[in-house]
Amino acid sequence: MKMTNKALLPLLAVSAVAGLTGCKEDAKPEAAEATKVTLEQGHEYMVVSNRPSQMHVIDLESEALIKSCDVPGDFGPGTLQIAPDHVTAYMLTDHYEKIYAVNLDSCDVVFSADMSQAPDERAKTLYSMALSPDGKELYTIQTPTKLYADHYEAMEPRLAVYDTASGKDAKPVRTFEVPRQISVMQVADDGTLYMAGADIYKMDVTSGKVDVAIPSRNWERPLYAPPDVLNVWPIQTPQNEFTILYSTAKFTDETYDMNTATWLWGYFNVDLETGETETRDFAEFTEIYFTGMRSPADPNIMFGVLNHLAKYDIKEQKLVKSADLEHSYYTVAMNHAGSKVYLGGTFNDVAVYDAETLEKTNDIPLPGGDISPSTAQVFIR
Repeated sequence: MKMTNKALLPLLAVSAVAGLTGCKEDAKPEAAEATKVTLEQGHEYMVVSNRPSQMHVIDLESEALIKSCDVPGDFGPGTLQIAPDHVTAYMLTDHYEKIYAVNLDSCDVVFSADMSQAPDERAKTLYSMALSPDGKELYTIQTPTKLYADHYEAMEPRLAVYDTASGKDAKPVRTFEVPRQISVMQVADDGTLYMAGADIYKMDVTSGKVDVAIPSRNWERPLYAPPDVLNVWPIQTPQNEFTILYSTAKFTDETYDMNTATWLWGYFNVDLETGETETRDFAEFTEIYFTGMRSPADPNIMFGVLNHLAKYDIKEQKLVKSADLEHSYYTVAMNHAGSKVYLGGTFNDVAVYDAETLEKTNDIPLPGGDISPSTAQVFIR
């Protein structure tokens, strides 16, 4: 039976609760007290957030937590984006209603924006946050609800554009209407905003013009079922790609017999340097993965994670290796060399695996509670 988004989301919620109640009690990194540690040029780092409302910096050379920064408000979802200058990290939090920017050297909050724009409005942002190539603008999709004394009214979603130099209590400098159901986003080197919704859209953030970059729900692939997609984690990859997994069924003929269909994993991909797009099957569907990433060292290799860490040969559409995990992880990330795989989400730890052998090499505990659906981001200062 096909697993739909409605079926997947309860799994996400259950796993998040499991992460909250099952955190590792020995997570007490000694270096985390030094909030004023300055990041070094040329070093590779990872930023991840967790409860109660913290942003952590991990040095990937030493695989040690080097600092933790407190972020205002209540946690949730903890989605992160790293600014192009690699000095500032943006975090969606406070029950999906506020975005804060934190200077990773000083831990100072340098920007904040409330998603609600009126006293009688409550607006949420569902994982949608991206930055312009020069870091001067922040983009987010806001889904507002108008509050009445006896009922609520769902309003049209909007893309809000912020000047990142606006400081605290920033207001949008312009807004545009956008299609519904947009979640994760990334920006190409030419400034085009790619947004994952019913289809993968591309948007001119100056004019507001929206086009379809990759048809998803509306693809036209003979003998294929419509794809099922879960868009929650806007991962900034070392190879500068926007990658989203899909599952689908391929039928043998036009009778569309479910008994003879082949269930498949595939990916949508946008090369953020060139704008080139791709829709490609890469494996038989045997289990659920929440996120996937192609290797920076070999684009023919795909990694996926949820209850197992899996490694696939894309051209051969076959499983190369699989590793058992101590618990579920939502997100997969990699270093720029493509030699390490980092797993985050759910509990308060980041697991490290060798990309070639899929052997676990380290486990990095975090102070505080679960990571839940936060996004782990890797960058070089």
